[in-house]
Amino acid sequence: MGYREIYARWQDNPEAFWMEAAKAIDWVQAPSRALSDLGDGRFEWFADGLTNTCWNAVDRHVEAGRGSQLALIYDSPVTHSQRKITFAQLQSRVARLAGALRAQGVEKGDRVLIYMPMVPEAIEAMLACARIGAVHSVVFGGFAANELAVRIDDAQPKAILAASCGLEPGRVIAYKPLLDSAIALARHTPAFCAILQRPEQPAPLTEGRDLDWMAFQADAPLADCVPVAGNHPAYILYTSGTTGQPKGVIRHTGGQLVALNWTMKNIYNVDPGDVFWAASDVGWVVGHSYICYGPLIHGNTSIVFEGKPVGTPDAGTFWRVISEHQVRSFFTAPTAFRAVKREDPTGAQVARYDLSCLKQVYLAGERADPDTITWAQNKLGVPVVDHWWQTETGWAIAANPLGIETLPTKLGSPAVPMPGYQVDILDDTGQPLPDGELGSIAVKLPLPPGTLPTLWNADARFHDSYLSAFPGYYETGDAGMIDADGYLYIMARTDDVINVAGHRLSTGAMEEVLQDHPDVAECAVIGVADTLKGQTPLGFLCLNAGCTRPEAEIVAEVVQRVRDVIGPVAAFKQALVVNRLPKTRSGKILRATMVHIANDTPYKMPATIDDPAILDEIKNTLQRNGFATA
Repeated sequence: MGYREIYARWQDNPEAFWMEAAKAIDWVQAPSRALSDLGDGRFEWFADGLTNTCWNAVDRHVEAGRGSQLALIYDSPVTHSQRKITFAQLQSRVARLAGALRAQGVEKGDRVLIYMPMVPEAIEAMLACARIGAVHSVVFGGFAANELAVRIDDAQPKAILAASCGLEPGRVIAYKPLLDSAIALARHTPAFCAILQRPEQPAPLTEGRDLDWMAFQADAPLADCVPVAGNHPAYILYTSGTTGQPKGVIRHTGGQLVALNWTMKNIYNVDPGDVFWAASDVGWVVGHSYICYGPLIHGNTSIVFEGKPVGTPDAGTFWRVISEHQVRSFFTAPTAFRAVKREDPTGAQVARYDLSCLKQVYLAGERADPDTITWAQNKLGVPVVDHWWQTETGWAIAANPLGIETLPTKLGSPAVPMPGYQVDILDDTGQPLPDGELGSIAVKLPLPPGTLPTLWNADARFHDSYLSAFPGYYETGDAGMIDADGYLYIMARTDDVINVAGHRLSTGAMEEVLQDHPDVAECAVIGVADTLKGQTPLGFLCLNAGCTRPEAEIVAEVVQRVRDVIGPVAAFKQALVVNRLPKTRSGKILRATMVHIANDTPYKMPATIDDPAILDEIKNTLQRNGFATA
């Protein structure tokens, strides 16, 4: 059965479609129905079922006789070490940690904040919470103290599980002082903290509050899995909000289990026992869905990678890990591939490794420009799939479902909507637009299982943020279009659609043209204020390593390319060459912040920024070219 038939099956009877998918999950009490309509745009999935996430991710594989299969492979080029953990070993380790948490008073419904680097213990912490029905909230390791304090006050965790430090190429990031400062700033105080002491930088423990990770588990009894309702929150994951107050996205237990399990075969084309690698971090939604839960629920081996695409030690580290651990499906961000391509444009590093195990690559997190996809396909010789989703949805809204059918690739498109998502392009009044017209991308309610049912303790904000703009729809905040074949094109965040003399133009479309230049490794386009036209586009170019051509020539060529491809209406006349672009730690380019700098308007330092010093470099470049004059 092909994609069209399966999508039509969902459309014809969503209830039956998802109840059938739910049969792949172990239930203590099977749900009597898939969907519950709570009114006012609120829905829940499998609410009256009883299940446990940890059982489905770990124990059931051991019970099925697959305990000796590897569950986790930890690969850390920054510590030059590896660890391999079987499902049976993971079951024992998680049950012990869960028992230790319970011995300290953590019970079903309590929140546990996790502040850890990319080590197996971070995954074990998430699973231990799930085992006893605690609600975890993972905060990216190394987050600033103030941002961590805000999340502590919102989630009000009974416990915090943290590491003494994290490791980056050439430096150690001390987590414990940040944690201590955050607790001092926060109004809420956790009952205790458990600290994983890393040998690279152990931390002094605060007497009466801090427990040693190993010592507090030493005599703890093993904890059994606690059944929870299908609508029990599995976790809270904070995403940035426009008010500066982060939004706590909730994921319900039953819907997440069903949806993620369905995606592993149908989208990512892996069978139980295959090795799956999502090169992300547990602090982001990809880490939740596709390092921890999705692969383990489906019975795959998941890789926990502590390193970078370049610099640990070189641009071949991805290929080394794939070859060494026999990765079948690989998931990363386009920005990671652009970094690799910039260092190794000819793909010399690829040729050093046997990649015959690799069958497909998936990109998400930023728009996957056609040049990057084409480069990766040419070098790797496998399908490179752009797919689109959000922290809020937890899994792909649109993708090429290779496990069902390999659809034709259309560069610039993440392909087609997945079952569960009816995607429409709306104008400002909420009316659907014809094929090929740019508008706001919205998803018809109800959203499918595994997506956010609301925000943590903020139902009104959930409605205002996502449901109020277009009644009956979830507003994605992205702009794009759908073509005559039903392929979706994500052109920009809604805020990145600029208005040039009355013409709505996509910065993403301009970026595609810039990225296609052979000397451009990475780029961004923003709209800056213009007294005559309202806004004009401004490009930023990062050039390939070793490029020796005059910058002025390259700028002139990309300006002409935009004029040739998009037309004079784009009014694209200026581009600046920079060494690097400001990004979040997950790889998203901070375009809105760059707009504020260029327009000399106030902005708040983004909490997720990878390196704040880059903003100074951007500001200096803008000032030299007549922008950001203050």
